[in-house]
Amino acid sequence: MTDDSLPSRPSRDDDRRAVEHVLGRPLAQSWPADALPPGSRVTVVRDPGWDGPWQVEFRGTIDAMGAPEPNEHAQAFSGELLYWVDFDDPQHDSDGLGPYRKAQIWGRYLKAGT
Repeated sequence: MTDDSLPSRPSRDDDRRAVEHVLGRPLAQSWPADALPPGSRVTVVRDPGWDGPWQVEFRGTIDAMGAPEPNEHAQAFSGELLYWVDFDDPQHDSDGLGPYRKAQIWGRYLKAGT
């Protein structure tokens, strides 16, 4: 198999269009002033209180596909943001689903600059 026969990775625009189609709304593009900037290197960490949300800790990059948005989940911390993170290597979640190459991650599961 040559590199020419491998499928190409979808572009950020392809990803954005697909996510917007599923959500039925455009992704936010206005970046919050206090948010981690796009291109920031992060480690996605596991929650110390349960076996998740990912099987392992791993590295990624804050993706500019969509700006961070407020986390409106009932268990979210006050002011917590949701970030799009592009993973260095595909990952499986704690339920074994995946592999995923990008996901929207709660801010509490991101450790910046490591």
